[in-house]
Amino acid sequence: MILETINVGVMQVNCYVLACAAGQSAIIIDPGDQADKINDVLKRHQLKPAMVINTHGHYDHIGSDDEFGVLVCAHKKDLPMLLDPRKNLSASFSLAYKVRSAVRALEDKEAIILDCLELEVIHLPGHTPGGIGLLMKKPQNDIVFTGDTLFCQGVGRWDLPGGSQRDLEEAIRQRLFTLPLSTKVYPGHGSSTTIGREKSGSTFSL
Repeated sequence: MILETINVGVMQVNCYVLACAAGQSAIIIDPGDQADKINDVLKRHQLKPAMVINTHGHYDHIGSDDEFGVLVCAHKKDLPMLLDPRKNLSASFSLAYKVRSAVRALEDKEAIILDCLELEVIHLPGHTPGGIGLLMKKPQNDIVFTGDTLFCQGVGRWDLPGGSQRDLEEAIRQRLFTLPLSTKVYPGHGSSTTIGREKSGSTFSL
């Protein structure tokens, strides 16, 4: 399996490229900026992009969605953010960005399958109404991509439009902290961690 982390944009977003092997199709998670850096990784592994998945609809995570000519997927509650510069906050930076590619709504517990890859959508509201995590089921079952919900030594903001502290805490407690402690966490910003480390209370406790 190929799993590459590409740090993009002024907000230092973690974009992830997933594929089963060189020369196959790839899933791109949160291509927020610097499509050239992402394309360099695709070219190095001879990968063909198959889909983009956004963990949520903020501009720093969707800013390069249109650069790969593929379907863009996000939770149904965040789809309006992809299409509205005010809702995705790009208008606040005088950018007025909206996704022009075809988009598809994701549902909680939906399976996303590509070649040997299988990811399960986990609805994680709180940072945004339609924030999601992506739990890998195959070819490994010990990885979760958490977007801006859970970080190494921290959690996502809930004070932005559509955010909710109660929803965020409940999502982490019920949907993430119930995963095996050894599960590797790949967040939307910052270093990777594990569920066990974050649950232990040394960094964040609910």
